[in-house]
Amino acid sequence: MHARILAAIDAASDDLIALARRIHATPEVGFQEHRAAAWLTETLERHGFRVERGVAGLPTAFRAEVGTQRHPAVAILAEYDALPEIGHACGHNLISTAAVAAGIGLAALREQLPGTAVVLGTPAEEGGGGKVIMLERGAFQGIDAAMMFHPAGYTLATRPSLASYRLAVRFTGKAAHAAAAPHEGTNALDALIQTFVAIGLLRQQTRDDARIHGIITYGGAAPNIIPDRAEALFTVRAADGGYALEVLHRVIHCAEGARATMPSNPTARSPRSSRGTWRPWAGRRTRRPSATAWAPPTWGTSARSSRPSTRTSRSAPGTWPGTAWSSGRPRSPSGGSPPCWPPPRRWR
Repeated sequence: MHARILAAIDAASDDLIALARRIHATPEVGFQEHRAAAWLTETLERHGFRVERGVAGLPTAFRAEVGTQRHPAVAILAEYDALPEIGHACGHNLISTAAVAAGIGLAALREQLPGTAVVLGTPAEEGGGGKVIMLERGAFQGIDAAMMFHPAGYTLATRPSLASYRLAVRFTGKAAHAAAAPHEGTNALDALIQTFVAIGLLRQQTRDDARIHGIITYGGAAPNIIPDRAEALFTVRAADGGYALEVLHRVIHCAEGARATMPSNPTARSPRSSRGTWRPWAGRRTRRPSATAWAPPTWGTSARSSRPSTRTSRSAPGTWPGTAWSSGRPRSPSGGSPPCWPPPRRWR
């Protein structure tokens, strides 16, 4: 039986190698993997799999099955999205091709299988949470066990993972000419840089398993203009979800502290400037793939002010620090809704 599985994979090896190279040469980001999903499902159909496309309402998700009995149903997970700008640096072209190869090997024994072999196509692993969406929408219903392969230079039977939360931070200030009237501006980028400095100091006070990493996604329009907007995207990880959530809250406090250090521009005379009080957001939640790449969820709006405000949108589980809990929806101590309800998702 083992020899027949290997023989079936070897017979398809040329096609499998070509498939892996084709996906690698055509990287597609999360929720946009249309060509990769098409190539994978076409290959599985040629080897006798029953294929369902658009699983869980996701156009690039799929489920392919072979076997004569419903249970036990064992799923081999395929990932095939690429990293923005970098491509398949994480080897998802190999992950998906290996899943198809395993399926081809098992399909050679379809009449003898004591259950069902499933190849489950899971899009948007790189920050989009495709598996989480599929799980919540029932795509794993009836699956008794799931496994996957990840390329590495060593072999492990099992591998621990870190709980992972995403946090988007946005500071808004007031633009001014950096040479002619810098005193009339409020530099949002300064607040963001202070946030990075504070996070760097915070790392000494976190456990060894904690990871905090981020990038500046927008830092201004031109060097001679005081930036009135600055944005960053962070990932917070730890070995357990509870501690990762604690670190996430501390990162948010770093951003709030950076905002508190910024001047309120008492000398500014622009009629468009106001001294409004900043408030945490309260508003609607959005979560969907955009036209070019998946965008994190966004909650709420902040008051317009010449003083920088911290706006946070979280695609990670958690609640706003200082939330006063009661039955049902949580409320902030001031009576408003915390900016993170429902609690955001956990990410790999």
